[in-house]
Amino acid sequence: MTKFIDRDYATAVYDFTIPARKPWSGTLKQGQVLRIVDLESQQAVDTILYNAHNTTERYSAQDTLTAQGAAYIEAGTALMSNEGNVMATLVADTCGRHDTSAGACSCESNTVRFGHHTKYMHACRENFLLEVSKYGMSKRDIVGNINFFMNVPISPDGEVNIDDGISEPLGYVDLQAAMDVLVVISNCPQVNNPCNGFNPTPIRVLIWDAA
Repeated sequence: MTKFIDRDYATAVYDFTIPARKPWSGTLKQGQVLRIVDLESQQAVDTILYNAHNTTERYSAQDTLTAQGAAYIEAGTALMSNEGNVMATLVADTCGRHDTSAGACSCESNTVRFGHHTKYMHACRENFLLEVSKYGMSKRDIVGNINFFMNVPISPDGEVNIDDGISEPLGYVDLQAAMDVLVVISNCPQVNNPCNGFNPTPIRVLIWDAA
């Protein structure tokens, strides 16, 4: 399901372009809206949410999928925490569906899936670790994430595959915070599967105050 919301970029209180392969983090106040823009299309954006005041409360893929009774995140989905609270809601989405089952790439998983020559390639778990360490967290605090814009079809036998992205250039998602949330992003560096079209690209993040 797609839902478009026209926003004036000139009125955003924050506007930043995250370079290809790099991490980012920022705090959303309750009611604020974060827009993530897929500038060139087919760029996976790995994302985790934490309660800004108590990071032991964080995004739960399992609770989110259970609450909405669907395999993907789309417009209208409430992103749930491990304590059963709504952290944010996806209020706009030009893509139609987003994965929250396939997890984040790591040096270890790259090695297993693609061969030992990929062991030293940068990966999303390393990006996440760099960012969460700024807030006193460690790899133990990196949980299952959302993969915005990543196309992960599920076959009838339950097999999960990573396929070519379906997002268009300048496609976006809007998250409206239901509490003060810390948002941690890895602009995915993966080049061994088609989640980024084998070519990681920049993304743009903007924040608007509550209307």
